[in-house]
Amino acid sequence: MKKIILVAALVLGFAVAASAQPRALGLRGGWGAELSYQHGFGADFLQADLGLNTFNSVHGSVIYNFMIAQPAWTSRGEWGFYAGPGAAVGMSFGTGNNDGYFHVAAAGMVGLEYTFWFPLQLSLDLKPTLGFGFGHGFHWGVMPAFGIRYRF
Repeated sequence: MKKIILVAALVLGFAVAASAQPRALGLRGGWGAELSYQHGFGADFLQADLGLNTFNSVHGSVIYNFMIAQPAWTSRGEWGFYAGPGAAVGMSFGTGNNDGYFHVAAAGMVGLEYTFWFPLQLSLDLKPTLGFGFGHGFHWGVMPAFGIRYRF
């Protein structure tokens, strides 16, 4: 009985802690379109993106961003400059004589965001990647993007 109460208390504690963290859901657009989710951990946040790009591929990335600075440039809302490391995976679909391939990559992100006093967040960032495409070789890229998210 004590174990059941302990497990229930732990599950409830984790649920309360997770729901107390700020989150944001929205879109990033640049070389393609991505669905973007952020989950806060204090000032830092984990960002997961899933989308399509203009080079006939689907890709996903998970990046842990550290909040580098939060300048007080305006009296309302919050500015934030962030950067962090992560990983990306994807699948490129073949076109014409080219075959499709699966790729994995190390990714990073550096960006600037503004969170309004109402639940809207805008961001501008760069996501460099360096990876390997199986059957294709090494590849790299830098994807600039503009993001708009609902913060809750």
